Amino acid sequence: MTEWFRTIARVAGVALLVVASGCTNYYEVPVETPLQPKIDVSRFQRILIAGFVTGGTDEVDTNLETARLLRSQLRTRSSLEVVDADVIQLLDVAKAEEAVPARRGESNVSSDPPTDETAADADTLSEEDLETYEHIFANVSYWKQLGEEYQSPLIITGTVYFSPHQRSGMVTRERETYDAFGRRQVIPVRAYRDRRGYVLSHKFIFIDSDSGETLYTERHREEILYDSSQNTPALSTYFELMDRVLPSFLGVLSDQSVRGIRTLIK
Repeated sequence: MTEWFRTIARVAGVALLVVASGCTNYYEVPVETPLQPKIDVSRFQRILIAGFVTGGTDEVDTNLETARLLRSQLRTRSSLEVVDADVIQLLDVAKAEEAVPARRGESNVSSDPPTDETAADADTLSEEDLETYEHIFANVSYWKQLGEEYQSPLIITGTVYFSPHQRSGMVTRERETYDAFGRRQVIPVRAYRDRRGYVLSHKFIFIDSDSGETLYTERHREEILYDSSQNTPALSTYFELMDRVLPSFLGVLSDQSVRGIRTLIK
């Protein structure tokens, strides 16, 4: 029985050698895998980036910059008409809603919501503080009124937290050295480093303005760290982090494709 197994192994080895020697031609074929949108937007003709409840650093106006960036992307990547409107200071709207005494029985909706140009600077909030004002997203009458003003668009809103972040620890770096014969060598070296950067946390909320109800919610959290000696502007870091978020955001609304290369043997 043992000899039988040895014979089978030798035959299999020869077969593999023949196959390997014959399969010397490789070629790459580009492939594209379609991904379906996460929500059905076929009944909407317009899309409104309303504004965001924001917190963290005031180095970047994340309410305005997020709205501008999303509008720019949607104009080229979506079939929906992007509404050109002032960005709402949603934090002020949420605070005003809290200030209305329930016993008065008055509507919490402001007929003229403060805009980015007229509202005072928002207070800097922690990531946990933002949750305090998320009740504004459940105010269906507010979103329905906004929808009536802009002809029933799909509304995008949510929260944005962008803040400095730092972490210390061991970091692996590559160091070039040359031996006695002048040959270059790259040696990994571990060292303790202080690293500073930013963290970006988004909650995108997609609202049906006809009903005022939330259709879909998507969360993202990204961070980036640099050497403490590296001086990177907050705005450029913000856009670098947003580049990581945009593909997933756009995939909520429109057909996306994942492109890749498949290697075939001939």
